[in-house]
Amino acid sequence: MSEVTETLVMEVLATVVGPDGRRTLTEAGMISGVAIKERNVQFSIEIDPKDADRMEPIRKAAEAAVDGLDGVLSVTAILTAERAAPSAPSGDGAKAADAPPRPGRKSGPTGVANIVAVASGKGGVGKSTTAVNLALALKDLGLRIGLLDADVFGPSQPRMLGISGRPNSPDGKVLEPMENFGVKAMSIGFLISEDQPVVWRGPMVMGALQQMLADVAWGELDVLIVDMPPGTGDAQLTMAQNTPLAGAVIVSTPQDIALIDARKGLNMFRKVDVPVLGIIENMSVYVCPSCGHEAHIFGHGGARREAESLAVDFLGEIPLDIDIRTHADDGDPIVIAKPDSPHTKAYRDIATTIWSKLSGEAAESVRRAAPSIVVE
Repeated sequence: MSEVTETLVMEVLATVVGPDGRRTLTEAGMISGVAIKERNVQFSIEIDPKDADRMEPIRKAAEAAVDGLDGVLSVTAILTAERAAPSAPSGDGAKAADAPPRPGRKSGPTGVANIVAVASGKGGVGKSTTAVNLALALKDLGLRIGLLDADVFGPSQPRMLGISGRPNSPDGKVLEPMENFGVKAMSIGFLISEDQPVVWRGPMVMGALQQMLADVAWGELDVLIVDMPPGTGDAQLTMAQNTPLAGAVIVSTPQDIALIDARKGLNMFRKVDVPVLGIIENMSVYVCPSCGHEAHIFGHGGARREAESLAVDFLGEIPLDIDIRTHADDGDPIVIAKPDSPHTKAYRDIATTIWSKLSGEAAESVRRAAPSIVVE
């Protein structure tokens, strides 16, 4: 069986004629982002947005051409389009620069009742660890839960959920989500090796995110948690505009520098009319396991004060604890590894509040339906 290489992929794509009917896809410079993992091939075809409808047969032809290579198991081609920047109207340039880009049509996966973004204004605040533990805590409420790892440049959910391998696609079009601990999951980390960098431009990232939303057999879910990329760039804004989010949860540490960025993230969701369900203060307090002394390494209470000043709910505090970090790194999150711990109780309390907001039920009635956790 021949080795599948990028050179071979590009050679076969050089036989597929592009939309002008003269040049091939490679001659027109339309192919980018070729990624090969365990004989599974993915690439992007960059197009003019006005050509989207007539490009679908060409996309399928490109997939079929690569699929004909000896040794290829599966092929995924993504159509991506650069979006031209809108020109500023005369006399009001400042307002045009401040306004968010025009949103596209919002459409979500069939059967998913609520999509919730877990976001942060910056990296390093424990957003992904919070997202996975919230997903598991929601599952413990008896809900059907999915987790989409939308952090394309730094996917971490495959490791945190202890999942390896590649998702199946019985029909070659729709992917079956991976699953562990009763949570369905999808991540670009399932499609590329852990040490392979993703060197993609914004439109390619958005194409991949839309496919992971729309071309995955999520089934019936009560909540799909989206572990958003950190920051407030084009990928985050476009996803917030084009995805029917039921709400967003902002994760921040207590110190001022993190709260400044958290405020930016929160305001981004407000600009595109996504409800902000509340703010979580992560790494809130460190308790010495030997003597019980509390240390506020990153400060304390900053996120609560920020929530009050921004008129949003404060959802709760998560401590800075080595168990939370090590269990996430080991693919055995704290909610699963230590279900009776106070840390798990903190995640479950936040999950209960989030679900009460989504469902309209009183938080207390949800708690009564949830498993009884006794901390001794």
